[in-house]
Amino acid sequence: MPIRHVVVSARDGMHARPVAELARLALDHAQPITLTTATGVTVDAGSVLAVMDLALSAGDEVRLETPASASADQVLDELVAVLDPRA
Repeated sequence: MPIRHVVVSARDGMHARPVAELARLALDHAQPITLTTATGVTVDAGSVLAVMDLALSAGDEVRLETPASASADQVLDELVAVLDPRA
């Protein structure tokens, strides 16, 4: 199962626009993608409301995970770029 660990780098944290982009990318993927916080809260990365509810701030570490597929690594890399544009 492909996994990525990433630290949110956006100075203002994850507000509506990057969360919407993250959810759109996650929903475009054929497999479910989960986002898990350092405290163990896991949500569907394709749910704008669930991700917004996490209130992710700059410096928060999260884990992205999806079942193996031909596009899994690519979509996880795209999601990492939303959470940490410097990556």
